[in-house]
Amino acid sequence: MSASSPKRWRRYGRNAFIASCLAITVTLVGFVGYAAALLPKPPTLSDIWDQRGAPSITFLDRKGNILMKRGARYGSLVPLDELPPHLTDAFLAIEDRRFYQHYGIDLRGLTRAIWVNYQEGRLAQGGSTLTQQLAKNLFLTPERTFARKIQEMLLAMWLEANLSKKEILTLYLNRIYLGAGTYGVEAAAQYYFGKSARDVSIAEAALLAGLPQAPSRYAPTANLDRAHRRANLVLNKMVETGAASHGEVFAARVQPAVLVETEASGSANYFVDWVTEELSELIGRPDMNLVVKTTFDPALQLKAELALLSALEPKRQQLNADQAALVTLDVEGGVRAMIGGVSYDQSQFNRAAQAKRQPGSAFKPFVYLAALEEGMSPESVMEDAPLTVDKWQPQNASGGYRGIVTLTTAMEKSINTVAVRVSEAVGRDKVIGIAQRMGIESELSPNPSIALGTSEVSLLELTGAYVPFATGGVTHERHGILSVQIPDGPFLYERPVLPPETVIQRAHAVEMTYMLYQVMQAGTGRAAQLTDRPAAGKTGTSQDFRDAWFIGYTPTLITGIWVGNDDGEPMKRVGGGGLPAQFWKNFMDRAHYGQEIAELPGVERAVQTAQMNSKARRYLRDLSEKLSNVGRKKPNRRRGWWPF
Repeated sequence: MSASSPKRWRRYGRNAFIASCLAITVTLVGFVGYAAALLPKPPTLSDIWDQRGAPSITFLDRKGNILMKRGARYGSLVPLDELPPHLTDAFLAIEDRRFYQHYGIDLRGLTRAIWVNYQEGRLAQGGSTLTQQLAKNLFLTPERTFARKIQEMLLAMWLEANLSKKEILTLYLNRIYLGAGTYGVEAAAQYYFGKSARDVSIAEAALLAGLPQAPSRYAPTANLDRAHRRANLVLNKMVETGAASHGEVFAARVQPAVLVETEASGSANYFVDWVTEELSELIGRPDMNLVVKTTFDPALQLKAELALLSALEPKRQQLNADQAALVTLDVEGGVRAMIGGVSYDQSQFNRAAQAKRQPGSAFKPFVYLAALEEGMSPESVMEDAPLTVDKWQPQNASGGYRGIVTLTTAMEKSINTVAVRVSEAVGRDKVIGIAQRMGIESELSPNPSIALGTSEVSLLELTGAYVPFATGGVTHERHGILSVQIPDGPFLYERPVLPPETVIQRAHAVEMTYMLYQVMQAGTGRAAQLTDRPAAGKTGTSQDFRDAWFIGYTPTLITGIWVGNDDGEPMKRVGGGGLPAQFWKNFMDRAHYGQEIAELPGVERAVQTAQMNSKARRYLRDLSEKLSNVGRKKPNRRRGWWPF
């Protein structure tokens, strides 16, 4: 190699490096230009100060009465000079301590955040300045893309060029979203503490300052303990920046922020939360005031609340059963009542629609429906005996075995081994297909235990999947919205009148009702028997009593109940035939009070079968007595004694 070769290679490497830098620069500049071209129309300064109002939504019940109004809460604009210094200091300490040193983009803070996130291997720290947050809040959508981040930076620099730091901070404090539908510190202080932002304490200021990072997660109305932990972090930052002394922070921790009673937030909010998601699927994100008519029945909801209170509260601690949920549908698939937990104030998590748990034996009707479709009948027999499938041995709750039993008896007594034998005989894929056809949307695993309900489902979908049993084989899509209208204006959506979908043969629906009626007459669901009318249903209990269910129906209503603990902790032997069945009966008796008794297909057959069985038992008993008396002398009735 000649002496000039190393120089030539160094020159080549330098040129390649320069070319790479130029290519990266050109690409970056081009991307920035592209992002800038997509920026919204630059607002005027007067537009920025105008209070932006989010659209309000008025929800009506099924009869057209006002159920609830939802919309953003905005407070009046409070000048920075009228806010206590510790309030602004709290926000700056946790969100942007170098606010007065940067020009919209804090390169030092951004570099530090990138390094911390790299070391942590996750998004542990954000690099957005307070000005960037304001730009996003004022002008951009919440989507997380690189182009939107570039736009955010460009708009932040525009704000810094056109407004003073004081004006930016004033805008930020009066516009930032602080959870529970509140925008700005004034609205949040009024809603959470019942006072003006001008009068908040250090503890209250720290709680408010902790909200922008994740308003829904840290909102004190969602989880007060979590909000206080976040506030303590803010207090620590205030000490670090010199905005508060150790003594002030100690006093704030001794007397943490206390919430005032907000507007009534009863269990109807679970339904409204759920139906709001349905609304976004129907018409997208609303940008105007709307009136939404729903399927909700306030009278049924009140009865559900009363039934929950009387069934659960007296035994809640004794049985270690902390939560419960209920959902009721009419035969057209409309959700009439919904309880997502024992208290919406304490937890907005909807256990009726969002939680997925193992349904246990409440899944078995789909197994036996598969058997009926394969040519079996309620009188078909199977053996209740030990069996092994793929090295797994299902056990009965009773611990014993009954030998040869009919499918009706197996359903009635919730015999696990028979359900597994049926599932294996007809095929697990057949069982899964039927469950999906009936309305189960969650993923179902094709393992041997599928017959025992080990795949997790929501209460809403499981209850909806029982609708075809109550209707003779037809079903409608589950829904909560009947119409969406602009106030005094046109309809944006009206639920179409569609013919019901036939998902199973009527004969099979009648046979399933016959079997499920027997469950409530002589099986695991006896505690759910209604006072004055026939009903059919099924109990369900997951392993170690972690979940307890009862799903049942009359000719007009289909109701599902779940009882359990959020963390999956086992209850004290609470099965589906206990507390959930009692809860179900309590509610359904109230729901049907004063209504005419309608015929439930399949019950007539059950009554006839019971009468036939009764006659057969009497015949056998009489025959047995006659046979036992053969060869015996008749008693001497005159003397009143039996000769031997």
